[in-house]
Parts: sequence; C-alpha cells; structure tokens
Amino acid sequence: MREKRVLIPIFREEVHPRFDRAGEILVAAFSGDGQPLERKILLLAQPSADEICDHVLRERITHVICGAIEEEYYHYLRWKRIDVLDFVAGPFEEVLARFMRGEAKSGDVLFARKDVHE
Repeated sequence: MREKRVLIPIFREEVHPRFDRAGEILVAAFSGDGQPLERKILLLAQPSADEICDHVLRERITHVICGAIEEEYYHYLRWKRIDVLDFVAGPFEEVLARFMRGEAKSGDVLFARKDVHE
C-alpha cells in the first residue's frame, strides 16, 4: 500500500469550518499499513486558499479533509488527483483517527451530541 499524506485546515482543536480562512494546517503522513511517519502543524502567514493549495502540492498531500470549500478549489484539488473530504466538522484528532480507520466521509459531523432535554 502507498503512503497517505493528509492535510487538515484547523482552528484550535477542530477542523476549520472554512478552507479559505484557516490560519493553521495539520499535515500528517502514514505508511501504507497505517504507521505514523510525520506530523506537523504549520502556521500560515495569512489565511489563503491559494497558500493552502501550494502546501498541498509542496507536501505531496494525497488527501484533504476540510469544512466548507469553494467549488473552484475543490475542482482544482480533484484535478490534481487529491482526494477531498469536505463539509467535515469536529475535533481534528477524532477526524484523523476516523480517516485512518477508513471510516471518514464527506459530511461527517463528529461533535459530541448533548441531550437538549437535560
């Protein structure tokens, strides 16, 4: 199996709700059998979808997991053969763990649900 390289735009401990507004990105790499190879959080000079896309190419990313993303950038990443899981919300650690188990999908909302009748 081939190495997986994942990029997640983040805000504090969560997936950033907007791809183009993230000031930080998580880059993680895993071997074909799921062993962690690399993990780093990068601070961007300013929030920019173009800068994030540059990092995707520079870091040889194979998968992007994000919240909302403009159609133009979604299609650009797909054209570059990057798998994109969009409209994902929740703690990025949990999102990354689900991805590595093969359970992550577009539209996942992973916040703990509180009972509204408590």
